[in-house]
Amino acid sequence: MGNVASTYGELGEEKKAEELEVVVLEKRKQILGDDHPDTLLAMSNLAVTKDSLGKTSEAEKLMSAVLEKRKQNLGDNHLDTLSAMGNLAEICKEMGQFRRAEELEVVVLEKKKEILGENHPSTLLTMGNLAGTYFELGDFKKSKDLKLTVLEKRKQIFGATHLDTLRAMANLAVSYSRSEEFKKAEELQLFVLENREQLLGANHPATLNAMGNLAKTYCDLEDFKKAVELQDVVLEKTRQLFGPDHRDTIYAMSDLSSTYRHIGEFTKAKELKVLVLEKFEHVLGANHPTTLVAMANLAVTYGDAKEFQKAEDLEAVVLERRKQYLGNNHPDTLLAMKSLAFRYRDQGKVKEAEELEKLIENNKVDA
Repeated sequence: MGNVASTYGELGEEKKAEELEVVVLEKRKQILGDDHPDTLLAMSNLAVTKDSLGKTSEAEKLMSAVLEKRKQNLGDNHLDTLSAMGNLAEICKEMGQFRRAEELEVVVLEKKKEILGENHPSTLLTMGNLAGTYFELGDFKKSKDLKLTVLEKRKQIFGATHLDTLRAMANLAVSYSRSEEFKKAEELQLFVLENREQLLGANHPATLNAMGNLAKTYCDLEDFKKAVELQDVVLEKTRQLFGPDHRDTIYAMSDLSSTYRHIGEFTKAKELKVLVLEKFEHVLGANHPTTLVAMANLAVTYGDAKEFQKAEDLEAVVLERRKQYLGNNHPDTLLAMKSLAFRYRDQGKVKEAEELEKLIENNKVDA
């Protein structure tokens, strides 16, 4: 049953996976007890699935329980304990708790260095995760430096064309894009794409992911013709591989819609973004963070098309749902406040805009 749940997860059917994992956890509790390693593994799997469904609060409670029980049963330095700590850090990131995630990952990294050594694949994986957290915290130099370290170590250990090395290269390219070193990003992404095509084939999900990343860099370089050509290929192949409702297909659709918006094809962009929102609502639920990002993106496109009331209505929904599920202080909630305040000002609704701007200021977080 656990294997079937895992398969559902890989197919992007997290709701079905969650239903099965709840059953697996309850049965293991009854048969093996709450503290048995297999019970804790089932609890961990359920937490990861809930996180992917946007149920971050439930996921955090479950993974925290797994971590505490593993500490008690196995000790602070056991690899299963460190795995739970790393998983909890990932959930914290989804909740916008990047400082807490950093604290956890620093501990995991130090312990893995001691136990496994600096060059062990698991140590390098944690190093890459911490680099991603630094990126989210806005410490782009630390993030890039750590990503460079991971890449160099993987090159030395595995060679330049190993899949783990290519993943490190793709991660570093993201940092280059953030620091507007788009040519460096393009160079890395071309290398990643060519080698994934050779190793995995042109239709493998990882190859298509590399193609999508390169397309985004072409957008940054304002080579929109190349970007659209690649994104069309990614969307078509992803649709063939996974079907129209798989998460990867919807992401590919979203990326293409964003490029249409950049080149001023607002009708095409709007049609795709409406479809993206409908599919995310169906697959992930109306309140999932990814669904709300899709809603916010559609609102921007309505604004571009001068459908200002539709844009305002959607942005108000995004804000209310983020307040409800993430709280007033979450970066995504504050971003929604800022977007709606801007929309109010643009519409001449000065009083409403000022109320929101005051709320942003009162939360004492830079929105």
